[in-house]
Amino acid sequence: MRAIASLVRAISGLNAFIGNVFSWLSLAIVLVCFTVVVQRYVFSVSFVWMQDLYIWLNGAMFTAVAGFALLRNDHVRVDIFYRPASTRRKAVVDLIGVFLFLLPFCWIVVYYGWSFVSRSWRLGEASANVGGMPGLFILKGFILAFAVLLALQGIAMALRSILVLNDAEDLLPPKLRYTNDEEEQPEASV
Repeated sequence: MRAIASLVRAISGLNAFIGNVFSWLSLAIVLVCFTVVVQRYVFSVSFVWMQDLYIWLNGAMFTAVAGFALLRNDHVRVDIFYRPASTRRKAVVDLIGVFLFLLPFCWIVVYYGWSFVSRSWRLGEASANVGGMPGLFILKGFILAFAVLLALQGIAMALRSILVLNDAEDLLPPKLRYTNDEEEQPEASV
């Protein structure tokens, strides 16, 4: 069980690191977008590569942080039944969800995305816009990174569920354990 807990910590640590690094791209996106708007409307100048840049940064950020969002439980879910459920029931739901939905989805993305991404890398694909950025193939590589990081976090989620079902969740640090969502919610201020 300790090996499983170590693997959960390692995968979660990887996604936390990548998520914290790539979340800073949001600041770069805002700065580049602001610069594009100022250049266009104040100086009547426009650079296509800068327009590509903030769109590409946005794509890179959102694909890279998907595993981090799953780690933080930030993905949208209909939790009418999940939220009030016991920890053991949540673990069962997560275990089934990972193997029935998440991992097959990630496999489909990798399976169908592989030829798309490898073709782009082989061609050294660049922006279709004249004056656009080179290196579109790098952005397309994030499709595979998205699937891999999401699958890894799904595996960590399944392993965490196994720990819970074996009454060994205490081997994980508190931030990786199941929590009662109602306790996390701050009280509404009037």
